[in-house]
Amino acid sequence: MHLFCRLIPILSLANVFTASAQDAPISIKTTADRAQVSIGDFQFAELLFGSDRAKPVLYPVFGPHQIPMTRDYPFKDTTDGEKHDHPHHESLWYTHGDVNGISFWHLGKDAGTIKQTKIGVDGDTITTSNDWLSPDGKRVCSDRRTMRFSSLPGGARVIDFSVTIEASDGDLKFGDTKEGSMGIRTHPLLRTDKGADVTNSAGQKGKTIWGKAAKWVNYQARIDGKPVGVAIFDSPTNPRHPSTWHARDYGLVAANPFGAHDFSGAAKGAGDLKIKSGESVTFRYAFVFHNGSDEKQSIEELYEAWAK
Repeated sequence: MHLFCRLIPILSLANVFTASAQDAPISIKTTADRAQVSIGDFQFAELLFGSDRAKPVLYPVFGPHQIPMTRDYPFKDTTDGEKHDHPHHESLWYTHGDVNGISFWHLGKDAGTIKQTKIGVDGDTITTSNDWLSPDGKRVCSDRRTMRFSSLPGGARVIDFSVTIEASDGDLKFGDTKEGSMGIRTHPLLRTDKGADVTNSAGQKGKTIWGKAAKWVNYQARIDGKPVGVAIFDSPTNPRHPSTWHARDYGLVAANPFGAHDFSGAAKGAGDLKIKSGESVTFRYAFVFHNGSDEKQSIEELYEAWAK
């Protein structure tokens, strides 16, 4: 019996996402361009939102044993084993590749940008407001984000991430494309093509999870001799739950419920999500950075506890 089954009795599962472990308090310190999240005396994550950034991202992110959970590139280009590809895959982020015809997923002069306009910190939680700007600087829409950081007994760490997309500037369309949306680019050893153990809630494994619908996906491997992994949860309250997943073998994992054409061969536009002017839609996810589990049931139990 592995970590989650061993550490968390079923009777207590309902409580594990309501409070951080008492021996590992969360603290958050903000500066002009970032919010630094610590767990006890150790760094957990940083939210980077400087004015020079194309979008706010979480980097770095450390899991159990202070093992980095995301790749360093494009922030650093000297880490062994990393591919220097897709510079827009920046650690952990939320964007989309077709918002009223503009790509916020990519970088460059023809891409949109997401600029943070407000930040608040309350204990273990960061709240932000963000404007989505077209290449010419016009606001297309806005969002509100909540990121709650916590720990579980035994060293697992959790980021509970919710984003409310607001049609603040007219009708809004999140278009049908595989390029989205709640993404992470993993540590180079947490990759299918490097032998990581990858599965989803439907029991599919490896590369076959790409484009498939699932409540969660789980990646795990041994790094520095220690079993670690990341499970990503899609909330049952999300539109189109369970999400389809843009999950590549080179380390990109993204919950994307908008890519029907690419994922299933549906007619182009079948995955469009339209939000009327003045209305909003909310998506919620969790990233659980854990010590590894051989049993699907343990991840499923954590998912059910979180989903409640």
